[in-house]
Amino acid sequence: MFIRKEWEKLRSVVIHRPGIEIDYAMLAPRAFLFERPFNKQKAISEHIELEQKLRENGVKVTLLREMFNARASSDNHFREAMEEKVKERVVFYGDIDDSKRLMEEFSKNISYLDSDTLFNLMILEPAIDVRTDQSNNMQYPKIFSNIPLANLYFMRDQQATGSQGIISGRMKLPQRNAEPSITGFIMENVLGKEHVKKISQNSFFEGGDYIPCGDFGLIGTGPRTDLNGAKEALNSGMLTHDEVLILENPKYDFMVDDLLNNMHLDTYFNIPSSEVAICSARLAKKASGQVYERNGDEYTPSRKTVLYDYMIEKGFNILDLSVVEQLSYSSNFLTISDGKILCVDSSKVFKKLLKNNILNEEIARNSSFELPNPDDVMFPIPKKMREFGIDYITIDLEELTGGYGGAHCMTMAMERS
Repeated sequence: MFIRKEWEKLRSVVIHRPGIEIDYAMLAPRAFLFERPFNKQKAISEHIELEQKLRENGVKVTLLREMFNARASSDNHFREAMEEKVKERVVFYGDIDDSKRLMEEFSKNISYLDSDTLFNLMILEPAIDVRTDQSNNMQYPKIFSNIPLANLYFMRDQQATGSQGIISGRMKLPQRNAEPSITGFIMENVLGKEHVKKISQNSFFEGGDYIPCGDFGLIGTGPRTDLNGAKEALNSGMLTHDEVLILENPKYDFMVDDLLNNMHLDTYFNIPSSEVAICSARLAKKASGQVYERNGDEYTPSRKTVLYDYMIEKGFNILDLSVVEQLSYSSNFLTISDGKILCVDSSKVFKKLLKNNILNEEIARNSSFELPNPDDVMFPIPKKMREFGIDYITIDLEELTGGYGGAHCMTMAMERS
């Protein structure tokens, strides 16, 4: 159970099907941390295809909503605890006395609500502003959502799975910081609290920054995970690597502040097999860090290195990605088994980025490279994949990647063996 190596056979994952919360994100994509707007119905179809491809390859797939509903139906303690969480998240505004009365009514009525409704209320964070029409003394509500959890379908990020259990993270940005409180609570009740370790309020840690590699592990730090969070994860008791490289996620020289394609380690680096790493070598050569060695139950710093050199030292061959391939989510594939991955067709994503003016002339000019022809062959390039011994399944995720992530980000891997 759980995960020690990224390239072992993937046995089970948890995913979240995008729902009504995505509609809010389409009103202001960047404010919701999305790269670009997209067609939600097409995105849902892509997500269903992702689920089907995983099942076809022998992976057990559980939807977060289904996990929640099943637990709420079978465990009264869980149901009652989630009712309390929902009551904390639903807010009533307006006249003080009226708001108090309505909140009391809601608290009394919440036991009648089905679990699916509770789940929706948690991810929509509704607020009700009750007003009174003085002409007829009738009340009417205005409904708002505080911060709908539109990024929840990126199930990798709220937590990381180690060899001993789950590290429930703490997310830095307000658009996402409520997510681990939901996923972490569900995991505690499904797996048991002894298999879930929470990151403290003094640190930040997101699952996209952790890649397990058997005897060693990798943790990235940067825009989302900080050094304190990385060290907490390291000493959580959920990891059993002999050593771990904590590195700083680098930027391209041309990167602007709102370009988030280096926000996690898995946005520019990933491992498809026991012998190969696929990454932007340009970034991996800039990703410097500290190696921590395991001494009993603790890890202590030993030496400094850079990610590229470290992987060569560990005997890995490097399949290099071009800048445009990396920006088109080529490294954000999901490893199915040793030497087999589920990945996007980066040329299709690239065309989306061009259409939405994400890769604009300013980036091309400042990055000292020319944008390739959209019809050029891009990752996964069949000849190159054969040379590195990598089998692959391409999947259409052009719409879903608009939220800033590919198949790796969209799946919470629970078990490999």
